[in-house]
Amino acid sequence: MNVDLSNTIALLASTPAALDGLLRHLPDTFAHANEGGDSWTPLDIVGHLIHGERTDWMPRLRIILADGESRTFAPFDMRGHEQEIAGRSMGDLLDELARLRARSVGDLRAMDLQPEDLQRRGRHPEFGPVSASEMLATWAAHDLTHLHQLSRVLAYPYREAVGPWQAYLGVLHCAGHSAK
Repeated sequence: MNVDLSNTIALLASTPAALDGLLRHLPDTFAHANEGGDSWTPLDIVGHLIHGERTDWMPRLRIILADGESRTFAPFDMRGHEQEIAGRSMGDLLDELARLRARSVGDLRAMDLQPEDLQRRGRHPEFGPVSASEMLATWAAHDLTHLHQLSRVLAYPYREAVGPWQAYLGVLHCAGHSAK
């Protein structure tokens, strides 16, 4: 199934505002909360999205359009967000993500991608050939994955406090899906 590019762009454009609405005015304790162990905090999640803006989505799209499958994408550094968040506040990170995403979305719109552009392929270091269309759809689903993850992290402290309602609150029963 092909996804309409304008819908994908609309979703990508909305992610920073969704994160901002959830996180900006929460007490700082929420920014450092996680689901236990070495799971990610909201700071990690926003930092990861910032790192992806800098090193993943648009750089890879440009590689697809310029070099096709002749150039393999650099592997994504799953710990790259640690440098992004060091010493920074949630507000600062949200502002940075909004700025970077607005630039990415503007650049994406300016490319005026045509159906033949979306079928062009690049080379992923793990998956091999991938199309521009697949990568753009993945970018949108990736945002939604982290919004889902964020809702789990924010709900985690309430898992016992809700008492018998826990049975009806799916977010309290959902395990992380992003890890291999």
